[in-house]
Amino acid sequence: MDLSVKIAGIEFKNPVTVASGTFGSGMEYGELVDLNKLGAVTTKGVAITPWEGNPTPRVAEVYGGMLNAIGLQNPGLKTFCERDIPFLKNYDTKIIVNVCGHSVDEYVQAVERLASEPVDLLEINISCPNVKAGGIAFGTDPKLAEEVTKRVKAVAKQPVIMKLSPNVSDITEMARAVEAGGADAVSLINTLTGMKIDINRRKFVLANKTGGFSGPAVKPVAVRMVYQVANAIKLPIIGMGGISSTEDALEFMMAGATMVSVGTANFLNPNTTMEIVAGLEKWCEEQGISDIKEIIGCVK
Repeated sequence: MDLSVKIAGIEFKNPVTVASGTFGSGMEYGELVDLNKLGAVTTKGVAITPWEGNPTPRVAEVYGGMLNAIGLQNPGLKTFCERDIPFLKNYDTKIIVNVCGHSVDEYVQAVERLASEPVDLLEINISCPNVKAGGIAFGTDPKLAEEVTKRVKAVAKQPVIMKLSPNVSDITEMARAVEAGGADAVSLINTLTGMKIDINRRKFVLANKTGGFSGPAVKPVAVRMVYQVANAIKLPIIGMGGISSTEDALEFMMAGATMVSVGTANFLNPNTTMEIVAGLEKWCEEQGISDIKEIIGCVK
């Protein structure tokens, strides 16, 4: 039974990773989950300097999922490289580092800093607000997205995955933009923008007013976008958005994803990834499939 897949020349033992921001750098889950069984660990977003994140409250449960407005709080690359990477190198799993920035230069500096580190791929979070463009997210403007991709690729030593935001009118336009910029792969979807109001206090539940909506309710949107992107560009895709079961993972792969990423489900059941890895193997055996790559993009 071959569950291995390849992205940008990097081989993963299976197609299951975790969504950035839902798993830390694996330390929090190391006692609960056998990290050796994951195809990869995708780290929480990290920037060239520490970010404090947004004021609290910044997490809220909603129907079908959750809202978060963490604001990419992170300790900065110096701490990350000294603490988190050595921890992950103890395990037989690939390392995908999620990178964030407030400007193109910040992305470039972070990627340059990671060039000499023993990590396998970089996932560039272009849902960050561009402070030089009035707070517009890099991932909602095709020209900005292409520029970030080009600049990052010019200095990157590892393959580059561009993480696409669903908060756009045409996801394929964004995918084509990062492909034109030289991306090695794409991941999608990042969170949808949502809001919750406390009717008794007559106030926003989140201090930030809006937050990223994730969880099972976003899955149909995510599967649709993965399918559209798979049929618009030639790059491999890491699919995510509401995955909490083997069936969910298979949907994404059949729509065109090479790998899948489990996010919000980790909070509810830390063993979700392990169950999906085992479930994929069982499903392939039952279906008489010897190589899981056979099903990638099989639905047209």
